[in-house]
Amino acid sequence: MSGKALPLRPHHGMCMAYFIGRGYSGGFTAHMGHLLEGLTPESPVRLTVGVDAVCAACPNNSGDVCDKPAQVAGYDEAVLSLCGLTEGDELPFGAFTRLVQARILTPGLRREICGACQWSGICDTQPSRWGGGS
Repeated sequence: MSGKALPLRPHHGMCMAYFIGRGYSGGFTAHMGHLLEGLTPESPVRLTVGVDAVCAACPNNSGDVCDKPAQVAGYDEAVLSLCGLTEGDELPFGAFTRLVQARILTPGLRREICGACQWSGICDTQPSRWGGGS
């Protein structure tokens, strides 16, 4: 993969699967929509347990630090573990989303990872954009 890989928190593979245009702020939702429109299955991503491209417009990001670092790092570590990946891995976005769908979303493990998230109710009622299923 090239050095131009988009930094992406592993748990954002789940968030993006269920994104429906709602979020922390208007700026955040516009940014998330823009990212989803621009990412193709071939787009290279670099998995990071830290502030990423999605976090750039999040109001909970202050000086490149999330206001819930332990909570979201736990989400990231769970996704990495279940998908057989490690921080720093670079892979095509489509390969990453297929892993998230196959190893987390289809088997119904999302709620175990992030069921306490304030947006979980949206995820519970939407089909995954990564291939159907919950």
